[in-house]
Order: sequence, then C-alpha cells, then structure tokens
Amino acid sequence: MEENFTELVSNRSFELSEKAQGFLKEIAKWSCFLFILGFVFIGLMVLLAFFIGTIFSKLTSISDAMKPVMGIGTGFFSLIYLLIALLYFSPIYYLFQFSSKIKIAFRDNDSDQLNASFEYLKSRYKFIGIMALIFACFYGFIILMGLIAGIFSVF
Repeated sequence: MEENFTELVSNRSFELSEKAQGFLKEIAKWSCFLFILGFVFIGLMVLLAFFIGTIFSKLTSISDAMKPVMGIGTGFFSLIYLLIALLYFSPIYYLFQFSSKIKIAFRDNDSDQLNASFEYLKSRYKFIGIMALIFACFYGFIILMGLIAGIFSVF
C-alpha cells in the first residue's frame, strides 16, 4: 500500500495552496504556544520533584491518612516525577523543533526546513504512538493480573 502511494506521489509534484500555507502558519503559532506551555510544566514537574518530600512531610503532620504513603519514601515520588518530566520532554522538544523549523521555512521559503519540520512532527507522533502502545500493554497486563488474582481468590 505504501509503495503504491509513493509511486503515485513521486510521479506527480504538488505545491501547497495559499489556504494550506495559512493552515500551516496557524499550526506553527499554536505549536509554539503548546511547546512553551509544555516546557513550563516540565519545569514545574522538576521543581515539584525536588520539593515533594517537604510537601509530604507537611501533609503527614496534618493528617494521619498520609502515613502509609510515606512508608514508600519521598525519594520514590521524586524519581517518579523526574521520570514523567523526562518522558514528557521528548514530544515537547519535537514540537519545539517543528514549530521553529516551519517558521523558518515560511520566512525563508526553504523547502528543506519544511521537510525537516515535518520530520520532527513525524518523530513526535511516532514517540507518542510508541508510548501509547507501551501504556496500553501495561494496562492490559495489570487488568490480566487483576483477573487472575480475582479468579484465584475465589478458590
């Protein structure tokens, strides 16, 4: 299927219409906003990772319900927040590169920059797709283990 599509596209060249260029320029603006917001939230996650121990210690002094959570240790929660920030960094970085390169492509009328921007967009969605697949498998494994535990608890 992909080979047939490649043959069709390679035999025919096309240009972006003014409307399509307008859509891409608007996408560049929104992706710029989203990557700035993403980097801010990554910074907040990293900041929270460093202060989660203090937050949890204050919560345990207020409520006894938090004491079992503290048995895990605050370093564990810091590590989790740092890992989430690290996972979140890649798609935001790809979005940043897409936005930057597509703006340069339209400013300089450079098709190489346009191609590079779409390569970063492809990488972003590829990363998100792989992560979605990993999480879906993880959830499926958890559900399967829950079902097995439920079946064996009956006996």
